[in-house]
Amino acid sequence: MAKSIILDKTGGPEVFRVETTPMPDPKPGEIIVGNTAIGLNFIDIYQRTGLYPMPFPLVLGSEAAGRIEAIGDGVTGFKQGDRVAYFTTHGAYADYTAIPAALAVKIPDDVKETTAAAIFLKGMTVQMLVRQIYPLQKGDSCLVYAAAGGVGSLLCQWANKLGARVIGVVGSSEKTGLAKFHGATNVINRTEVENIAAEVRKLTNNQGVNVVYDSVGKATFEASLDSLAPRGMMVTYGNASGPPPAIAPSDLARRGSLSLIRPTLFHFATDTTRSPIATELFEALSDGTLKTPNPTSFPLVEVADAHRFLESGTSTGPIILIP
Repeated sequence: MAKSIILDKTGGPEVFRVETTPMPDPKPGEIIVGNTAIGLNFIDIYQRTGLYPMPFPLVLGSEAAGRIEAIGDGVTGFKQGDRVAYFTTHGAYADYTAIPAALAVKIPDDVKETTAAAIFLKGMTVQMLVRQIYPLQKGDSCLVYAAAGGVGSLLCQWANKLGARVIGVVGSSEKTGLAKFHGATNVINRTEVENIAAEVRKLTNNQGVNVVYDSVGKATFEASLDSLAPRGMMVTYGNASGPPPAIAPSDLARRGSLSLIRPTLFHFATDTTRSPIATELFEALSDGTLKTPNPTSFPLVEVADAHRFLESGTSTGPIILIP
């Protein structure tokens, strides 16, 4: 028998419950992964609170790493015992998860399963942000929110490696050094300034940045737009403070013919592109472009405490659950 973390309704971390379930049988095209490490992400919080509506009952969890325990009919390219990482819409908060084989990627021998679980969804997201949505070039400038967090720290590193100037935004003085360590040239502590956009203008000789990567949402949306140079791109990819407000197209024109995009990883990492993106991600780990701190880990059954920690704003780097 195995454990699964069940969500029956929206609410705070206290709504989770542990249920004992049998290991699932694979359907055609599926594999069963015995999860050894499960990544924790803000999308899990958005689903738990109802910001992203999901059907109940539900097992949360959008990424994990582990070993293949069983293989369904029609699956090729994998064998029992292979180490894999995957991201999905839900289902990873469990000892065993059934997923379509197309969602899984083999983990290279030099990558630990805990590292893969900590970095897979976040790293794929960063690849999407800096290589596809706004392909950063040497000499570009970017503003990165939550620059000491799980995604933000990777984003700073990859952007820096590509030759871009990185201005990071953090929520405490303790995180300033971490953001600089990960590649931010300048760091803005949003708790110490009244106007983020004004600080960005000071740092860029009033030019603004080419692209903003904003994972905060509602609280920073206006400042992000005002931080952009003419023809800059606003990438809003998270809602840590709530969803951003509506905006009229004319406001984008008034601010300098700006572009606005709200990407979803599933539209960029498709069945045909997922493996090449993962390969580039793992190569970035191997060649030193990306360095990951040891993730903060919680036992799977303590998932409520892990959610509280992520929501507290005090976490740095990735968080994983260990079954």
